[in-house]
Amino acid sequence: MASKRVAVIGASGYGGLQTLRLLDQHPGLEVSFLGGERSSGKRWSELVPFLPLPGDPLVQSPDPAAIAAAADLVVLSLPNGLAAQMVPALLERGLRVVDLSADYRYRSLEQWKEVYASEAREVPRSDDQLCGQAVYGLPEWHAEAIRGAKLVAAPGCFPTASLLGLLPFLQQGLIESQGIVIDAKTGASGGGRAAKEHLLLAEASEAVAPYGVVGHRHTSEIEQAASQAAGQAIQLQFTPHLMPMVRGLLATIYCRLRDPGLRAEDCRVLLEAAYRHAPCIEVLPVGTYPSTKWVRQTNRALLSVQVDERTGQLIVMAAIDNLVKGQAGQGVQCLNLMAGLEATSGLPLLPFYP
Repeated sequence: MASKRVAVIGASGYGGLQTLRLLDQHPGLEVSFLGGERSSGKRWSELVPFLPLPGDPLVQSPDPAAIAAAADLVVLSLPNGLAAQMVPALLERGLRVVDLSADYRYRSLEQWKEVYASEAREVPRSDDQLCGQAVYGLPEWHAEAIRGAKLVAAPGCFPTASLLGLLPFLQQGLIESQGIVIDAKTGASGGGRAAKEHLLLAEASEAVAPYGVVGHRHTSEIEQAASQAAGQAIQLQFTPHLMPMVRGLLATIYCRLRDPGLRAEDCRVLLEAAYRHAPCIEVLPVGTYPSTKWVRQTNRALLSVQVDERTGQLIVMAAIDNLVKGQAGQGVQCLNLMAGLEATSGLPLLPFYP
C-alpha cells in the first residue's frame, strides 16, 4: 500500500516538531507539505537545523488549494482559534484533518466560545455544524469513529491522562458522580514554544506552582467526555501544577467508590479489561506507581490504582508524555487509524532511561 501524504501546518511549534519527528521514517505516512505563516518562504534547515528533513523542504504559506494538491491528510498544530479558519476549506477539498488545538473538542460552537472567549473575540467563527461532526480523538475510546472521520479533534494533554484513568470507572458506574478531584502536574513544554514569562528558566526552575485553580479550560473538556461515559452530567475539580521539568504529565484522580467492598486489585482488573486491546496503555501492578520518566518520549500511558479502605476513596494515577501521547503522538495514532494502519505504526512505546 502506498504511503499516505501528510501536510503539517504549524510545523515549527512543539506540536509540529514532535509530529515531524514521529513521521520521519514512518512506514505508512510521509510528510509532503510543511506550512506556516511567519516561517513561510524559509528552508526547513534555517528554522530547525537539529531536525533535518529529506530535501530540506521549503515552508509554504498554508493555502488550502496548495495543501490539497500535495497531501491526503493534514495535521494542524496551530494556536486555538486559527485551525478553524482553515478546516472548512480543507474539508471541502476532500482532505481529512487532525486538529491538535481545542477548536473542535466541544460538541457546540457556543461552548467553545464560552471557554475560549478571548480567542473567540479575536477570530470570529460560524462553523457550528463542524463542531458537531468532529470526532474526539481519544483512540482507546473512539477508534472506530476515528477510522472513518473526516475531522478529528485531538484531546488536550490533561484531559488525555485524566480520562484514560477515569472513564472505565464512570462507564461501569463504580464511582460516585460527585466529589471527583483531579490533581495534575506537567512540564514547561505544555505552555508551547512562544515566550512566556512564567516559563522562563529563572521562574520555573526549582519551583512547583498551581495555576488555573478554578475554571481551567481543560476542566470543561474533561467534564464533557466524562459525562458522556457516565450517562449523566459530571462536575469535577481539576487543578494543574507546573513542574520544573521539560516534558511529562502525571494526573492523580480521587473519587469515591460506590461499593466499599471493592479492593485495589478489583479495580486493576477492571482497568486491564477496559484496555486489553489498547497497545499504548499499560496497567501497572497494585503498589507500583507511575513516573513521568517511564513514559518520556513515548506514546505510552501508564495507569495504576490504589484504594484507601479507610476512606472508601479510589485513587487512579496516569502518566504520559504531554507532547507525545498528550499531543503529537496521539495525533499520529489518529492518522494511523484514518489511513488504515496499525494504531502504533511509527510510534515509540519504550523510553530511553534515565
